[in-house]
Amino acid sequence: MAKIQILIVEDDGIIAKDIQNTLEGLGYAVAAITSNAEGAIEKAAETQPDLVLMDIMLEGDMDGVEAAEQIRDRFGIPVVYLTAHADEKTLHRAKTTGPYGYILKPFNEMELHTNIEIALYKSGLEKKLKENEQLLATTLRSIGDAVITTDVNGSVTFMNPVAESLTGWRQKDAVRRPLKDVFNIIDEHTGEQIEDPVTRVLRDGVAVGLANNTVLIARDGTKRSIDDSGAPIKDCKGNIMGVVLVFRDITEKRRAERELLKADKLESLGVLSGGIAHDFNNILTSILGNISIAKMFAKPGDKIFERLEEAENDCVRARVLTQKILTFSRGGAPIMKTAFISELLRDSASFALSGSNVRCEFSIPDDLWRIEVDEGQIAQAISNLIINASQAMPGGGVINLLAENIVVDERQGIPLNNGGYVKISVTDHGIGIPKEHFQQIFDPYYTTKRGGSGLGLAIAYSIVKRHNGYIDVKSIPGKETTFSIYLPASPKEALAEKESGEKIRGGKGKILVMDDEKMIRDVVGDMLGILGYEAGFAKDGAEAVELYKKAEQSVRPFDAVIMDLTVPGGMGGKEAVRKLAEIDPEVKAIVSSGYSDDPVMADFRKYGFSNVVAKPYNIKELGDALYEVLK
Repeated sequence: MAKIQILIVEDDGIIAKDIQNTLEGLGYAVAAITSNAEGAIEKAAETQPDLVLMDIMLEGDMDGVEAAEQIRDRFGIPVVYLTAHADEKTLHRAKTTGPYGYILKPFNEMELHTNIEIALYKSGLEKKLKENEQLLATTLRSIGDAVITTDVNGSVTFMNPVAESLTGWRQKDAVRRPLKDVFNIIDEHTGEQIEDPVTRVLRDGVAVGLANNTVLIARDGTKRSIDDSGAPIKDCKGNIMGVVLVFRDITEKRRAERELLKADKLESLGVLSGGIAHDFNNILTSILGNISIAKMFAKPGDKIFERLEEAENDCVRARVLTQKILTFSRGGAPIMKTAFISELLRDSASFALSGSNVRCEFSIPDDLWRIEVDEGQIAQAISNLIINASQAMPGGGVINLLAENIVVDERQGIPLNNGGYVKISVTDHGIGIPKEHFQQIFDPYYTTKRGGSGLGLAIAYSIVKRHNGYIDVKSIPGKETTFSIYLPASPKEALAEKESGEKIRGGKGKILVMDDEKMIRDVVGDMLGILGYEAGFAKDGAEAVELYKKAEQSVRPFDAVIMDLTVPGGMGGKEAVRKLAEIDPEVKAIVSSGYSDDPVMADFRKYGFSNVVAKPYNIKELGDALYEVLK
């Protein structure tokens, strides 16, 4: 074990030599001997001793007290004074340097040994204490939470960098200020001042937490949702010495929670609306199918033909209504295709403003990226935003619709994956939206307009979410409001548009129809007969599999199958098509449903189907679906 190194500072050479002999006799090592203050500082820097024995009265301009002060401040080495002077003035000066001992000459070996050991022990304790303090300070500065400590009067004594960032106060400016000046908190809903937790801790003597709706107002006025707790700092006797306050920014967490709650509300509404839409679409399929059949037996221009055509158009409008309902349901998954949406944006906006005193100005670049969309749903979302913007300007005005290509990354703070997006912004110059309404405007049935349904923005929100996009709003009350939609860009080529027209495509072949509703089987059978097909029927998937298997073993197998996706209490189309593929790998199956409770409708080929026809449909749509499969 290395010996304790001691530096002797003594201007009397004989005394210095005597001290050296005594120290060495006690088992210490003498690092160096010097006779003046300057030499003491130089030798302390050079040898870095464990202890300095310092005479106060030294030769030269600097005495031992000044030398001891510099050695303490520069090197942190403990000093024990050796002096023949014990007057009050000298003692007072020596005390200010924080000595570890004070030995009056003459002294004996025991006195010297005792003072040295006590000084080394005290120095070791203080060194460990400083190390612990440094470790604690480093820890507090490094942790992700904000930390503020106060004294028993509630005045700030410490702030870590996170606390400085969240409050906007630097520690040097905040120290000794009352906490309420630095830590300004209010209730998010009422805007009223909240009692700071430190005051409560000092009053009650126990740890406390903040209410859920606490907002911190920083020095520059920035507001952040925070979560925190305060706890008393106690000494070994249990007396409160101060308070430690720990808090964190939960603004993004609260935002995510609100998004989740919003989605839960839509999900709950979807459970109800999906079932209603399913039943309504089945009824509409029967009505629309029978009307389209009846039209074929009437002459264009006749009164009956006009009535039937009007009824058919009403059914189409009812279909649009059920599509709005389905947007909320679990089965509202969009049926996607890759497309350019420039014309869709113009058409949707123009249609929504038809007959109003508001016009729309467009800014859409020619190189707008392709996106994967359900065109009907996106058209609906844009229409709803345009109608909302129009209602914000009852006296008329101009809506600006801007579309642009953007690249999103984490630096922008948009809750989307990094990558390319098409951003669609709809800006009105109307009354604006108060900031306190931002959290509710996308909630179902929430409205501030007299006679409003509260569904327009909720539908737009739901559609955008189902397209893996994001919708945001910014508003300046009394000036303007901008809703921005972000939709993922697609690397795929846009699909060519199908030929349109009123020509009904017929065909030949044997078609198996599976549906649990008799009225659907009846009307589809009639439509197939008119189109030139022969129909067979099954009320569920199990029966359809048996009929298909028997037909495969006969001379006249089925050429195609039309299957309902959902059969309550029985085998539906998803399971049935797998079993049919085992019988006939080349089976041509068309999936049909009034309630898309499954991703099958959006990605039918992945599940073994060849085409899709959504309920309700008319004879032309049925003919087109079969033609595409059998051509």
